[in-house]
Amino acid sequence: MRRDELLDAAEDLLCDQGSAALTLAAVADRAGVSKGGLLYHYGSKEALIKGMVERLIEDFDQLVATQPGETYTERYVGATLAAVRSGRLRRWAVVTGASGNLFLLAPLRDAMARWHREGLAEEPDPRASQIVRLACEGLWDVASHDPELNSEEDLQALEARLKTLLKPPS
Repeated sequence: MRRDELLDAAEDLLCDQGSAALTLAAVADRAGVSKGGLLYHYGSKEALIKGMVERLIEDFDQLVATQPGETYTERYVGATLAAVRSGRLRRWAVVTGASGNLFLLAPLRDAMARWHREGLAEEPDPRASQIVRLACEGLWDVASHDPELNSEEDLQALEARLKTLLKPPS
């Protein structure tokens, strides 16, 4: 079994049953492997949570890198909307809720700081870019709790409006 399948099983378990249900035995059962098979890849619950955190950071970094746009914030908006459309943002609330361990969440805090600082000085309007990134965070959070809130038409309108806010005043 691949590591991603184990992480998927852990995330699904968290979404369905909450953080109290996240045990190695429950994840192994959900993934259809033995507990030993899970332990081969993730030697502890903390290692499993760390794996989820690392994967979601890598996923979002990859999304940002593949988006069109002249500025980091334009790519950030595109990545956020791509993640919302795919349902991938569900992981953020799940992993954050799963870990009361600040050490395990440190990489996520570092990534968030990087995402919100990256390229700001080079943006045409750094303050507007900061506001747009923060709006994306709100969308991110709401979508992770209520993925059905916005239709595709809503998401297109939100994306267009956010990108309009990035244009310097005439």
